[in-house]
Amino acid sequence: MSAEPAERVPVIVGVGQANDRPDDPADGLNSLALMAEALELAQRDAAGAGGWLADCDALAVVGQISWPQINPVAAKLTARLGMAPAHVEETLPHGDSPVRMLSEAANRIGRGEAVICAIVGGEALRTAGQLAARTAGTAHDPLRHAAHRRRTGYAQTYGLTVPTDIYPLYENACRAAWGQSLAEGQAESGAIWAQMSAVAAVNPHAWLRQERTADEIVAPGERNRPVAFPYTKLQVANAAVNQGAGFIVTSLAEARRRKVPEERLIFIGHGASAHEPASILERPDFVSSASMELVLRAALDRNGLSADGPAAAELYSCFPCVPKMARRVIGWPVDRPVTVFGGLTFGGGPIGNYMSHAVAAMVEHLRGTDGCGLLFGNGGYATYNHALVLSGQPRAARFPQNFDVQAAADAARRPAPPVDEDYAGPAMLETWTVHYARDGNPRSATVVSRTPAGARTLALVPADDTVAIAALTGGLAEPVGSAGRITFDLPDGLARWRFA
Repeated sequence: MSAEPAERVPVIVGVGQANDRPDDPADGLNSLALMAEALELAQRDAAGAGGWLADCDALAVVGQISWPQINPVAAKLTARLGMAPAHVEETLPHGDSPVRMLSEAANRIGRGEAVICAIVGGEALRTAGQLAARTAGTAHDPLRHAAHRRRTGYAQTYGLTVPTDIYPLYENACRAAWGQSLAEGQAESGAIWAQMSAVAAVNPHAWLRQERTADEIVAPGERNRPVAFPYTKLQVANAAVNQGAGFIVTSLAEARRRKVPEERLIFIGHGASAHEPASILERPDFVSSASMELVLRAALDRNGLSADGPAAAELYSCFPCVPKMARRVIGWPVDRPVTVFGGLTFGGGPIGNYMSHAVAAMVEHLRGTDGCGLLFGNGGYATYNHALVLSGQPRAARFPQNFDVQAAADAARRPAPPVDEDYAGPAMLETWTVHYARDGNPRSATVVSRTPAGARTLALVPADDTVAIAALTGGLAEPVGSAGRITFDLPDGLARWRFA
């Protein structure tokens, strides 16, 4: 048993998850309603004497994007549920947000600032997209629409706008750095994703509950269109969901006062947090992340664990490159599932709130056991990282804790190359991706390359350059490291890449 006073020991007592699948999108719940339902389910799950939401001292809400007309939602949520918390936070919808807010709730309890904390998020992108498409009379992508509305700049000009444009840069660079062929890299992705589909298939809260084989996942086809090379639809986060999830954190003493059964309590261990530079072009490379490495190692070390220690893990899975990078950092074997919920493809990818579902699934997985579970959330464009450990039994964690390892990550990160937006001449391909239209045909390719002086620059390959597109996608030779030439002869005045 922890030596800390029970008033300062944070525990999770209740979790709730909501899925909404209306036949008519006009009948669908919006994000606010999904959040409210999730918290009411968490209150019911907490059992004991009840009244958790009415007595809540702190509420943290993961910001939502699918219904911008109802933002900010936190005040509306408290009014809807009859809550009057002294502290209310509504964060940006980053993938690490739920885990970071869990660490912050544990610190509030450890400092004696709060007795009951609630964390929740929800997205209804499926319904929002269907309603927008019904109005417009054509397919609508709310995520890309929101990204175009918010961001402009050099990278965006060259097609690097949303996560599906950017994460393939890491995938292609990492595969080359790890010495894998295209087939070997895809086989690893397929194996990890097939395991995730198997987890989702038996999880009643998962969005897609059909088990898939590795070949089904990586092979492009009519029902698995290519999205951005080398990713197919079944390899990317599935944001077209209506899902909400939340959880309730309190002190061990309060849980006992409210007579929550001891076997239902989940203890919170030490966490770690750090981030990369916001601009992907200001990072040293696309094969490493100093903040990811420091966060994962610190989370295990501070909890006295090795890779063999956790009984389960949730390694963020928006795209295969993230859990592939993370598992190499901690030595997590490829044949061990990287999820307890089902991953962002099959479990569901409600933008910044996926890890709330992972927390709920991990709580249910660990209840009544003496096992530990590692939670790793990643947000932005491989930017924000937060990891922590949960346990079915008390651990030696003390709160409040300083989970910030940013200084160490910054010290470990190598300098980034300068960016040259106007370069023309010979260059070496650093990484790349091909963007596809919904009919499966290439729209263009984006090439990140290095100049002879070491600067980083961007260029496009137009879809009608079928020879270059084939060289990028054929798998016969590794494009990374190839020589080429950049010219400014595209109709819109942008730079063009040609292989030497």
